[in-house]
Amino acid sequence: MHANNETGVIQPIDEIATICAEHGVLFHTDAVQSVAKIPFDVRKIPVSFASFSAHKIYGPKGIGALYVRKGVDLEAYLLGGFQERERRAGTENVAGIVGLGKAAELAHIERDTDAIRIAKLRDTLETALLKNVAGTAVHGSNQPRLPGLLNIGFHGIEGESMILGLDVEGIAVSSGSACTSGSLDPSHVLLAMGMGYTEAQSTVRFSLGRATTALEIDRTIKTVGQLVERLRSG
Repeated sequence: MHANNETGVIQPIDEIATICAEHGVLFHTDAVQSVAKIPFDVRKIPVSFASFSAHKIYGPKGIGALYVRKGVDLEAYLLGGFQERERRAGTENVAGIVGLGKAAELAHIERDTDAIRIAKLRDTLETALLKNVAGTAVHGSNQPRLPGLLNIGFHGIEGESMILGLDVEGIAVSSGSACTSGSLDPSHVLLAMGMGYTEAQSTVRFSLGRATTALEIDRTIKTVGQLVERLRSG
């Protein structure tokens, strides 16, 4: 995983891929979170494979892509036709492919500008919550992170209560990855980082994007402070 989808922490994929290449080991990275948000150049990072998804870069859902380095053999996993260079049979989702291409084109143009603006909003939110709300901790803050993710714990509060309370106010957050949205178990990512069960369950993930505004951040700061005070007093 090039960048973690819960904490936003960027992993040293270039170093790992280089070591693998030196030893003839094929290496795949999940670049779904990082592509179009931070630089990702397969001419500089010697990965064998890299996968990404359109909906993470404002394209249509249901379409993605797999980069395969030239010279790397890849067996077909779906047989029956000659599509996708005989690697995946079946009719292509042409509309989705076009949408992915256009989203990638726009992302290439707007990436740096978006990253600077979104990171500034993220930092504003993070700084205010740490300053104004007691018993808070940002996870992954001492590592390089994606500009639009903030994973923060609120001591003594269940993350699920925060999610429900903010949802009532029209603010959408999560307690982990979207893949585990139906699970009440604490994040396996946070547990692997050494957190206890209770600490991991007190965490909320804020996701910022191209449409996020400064007014929304200000409102979120105010609402979170009020909600935490109410939950703790209760």
